[in-house]
Amino acid sequence: MISTPVHIHIDEFSRIPKYKQIVNSIIDDIAKSKLEIGQKIPSINELSETCYLSRDTVEKAYRELKKRKIIISVKGKGYYTAKTDLISKLNVFFLINKPSSYKMRIYNSFVNCMGVDGHVTLSIYHCDESLFIKAIEKNIGAYDYYVLMPHFKDDNLNHVSSTEAVTNIIEQIPKDRLILMDNNKPEIKGNHGAIIQDFKNDIYFALKSGADKLSQYEKLILVYPNKTVFPYPRRILHGFVQFCDEQNLKFEVLDEIYEGMELHSKDAYIVIEEMDLVSLVHQVNAKNLKLGKDIGIISYNDTPLKELLGITVISTDFNAMGELTAHMILNNKLETIKNNFHYIERNSV
Repeated sequence: MISTPVHIHIDEFSRIPKYKQIVNSIIDDIAKSKLEIGQKIPSINELSETCYLSRDTVEKAYRELKKRKIIISVKGKGYYTAKTDLISKLNVFFLINKPSSYKMRIYNSFVNCMGVDGHVTLSIYHCDESLFIKAIEKNIGAYDYYVLMPHFKDDNLNHVSSTEAVTNIIEQIPKDRLILMDNNKPEIKGNHGAIIQDFKNDIYFALKSGADKLSQYEKLILVYPNKTVFPYPRRILHGFVQFCDEQNLKFEVLDEIYEGMELHSKDAYIVIEEMDLVSLVHQVNAKNLKLGKDIGIISYNDTPLKELLGITVISTDFNAMGELTAHMILNNKLETIKNNFHYIERNSV
């Protein structure tokens, strides 16, 4: 059987490794029906000579294609395209900063919305810049879309939205394959997709929605974890301070809910961490104080349990974030969307 020519496009100026460009070209030919399943493709030597590439480069590309079961080798005959579910699906690399329940809700919502049309690879980099960069370097050129949540930490466990190295590696991803999620930084050039929160304005306007309720309290206290393995954007703190200043509210910022808190009647708390919320509610109950009357509590980020317990929240819509991202990919229409953020009043203020 004579081998079918493949359309290999090599960009000498691209930072994508040449073997990855071979992989992408062959996958693209199959997806566009230029190569049919079961067709013979050029041997390693043939492709090396035709494309003026080293034999090692072509061999590495074929090795990856075999590993992904996109091609098979038949002893004494050569290489053939093989049936694979991945060819007919959109392959998505989904890179998140931490395995929290909120981030997994976004991921699950995204996967459910993609349905049978998507094959999604989840990777977690734990807010570590080097792990983020290595994950992209290892997978660049291998997927149809890259969904990235950029949140990092410095040596002092402060939140960092981006660094020069992070921006440089993201810039290497084709913009028509890139969707930034959750954080509106770094600012990447080109027409890529983005589903973002605006952390400063989100908390500011959410608290304004609850200003009437909060006006019954004498002091507003934000429990903002200053040193945590997965730090939060300081823009949350800035939006909180702006609201308190404009409302002429006394305020305080604590690192955590301490054991034996000095709980004063007519204080209201905004709590970010789940364990701080649990500790605060325990101490309120132990002192026979009444939520929504003596002490106010607003929790950051909603969960079904908070809804069940009647805890007032300020929260983005995690399910919508995943769904909107999936619709961008399925409709091949990348745009920038501000995700909804709400003040949801219940019984705790």
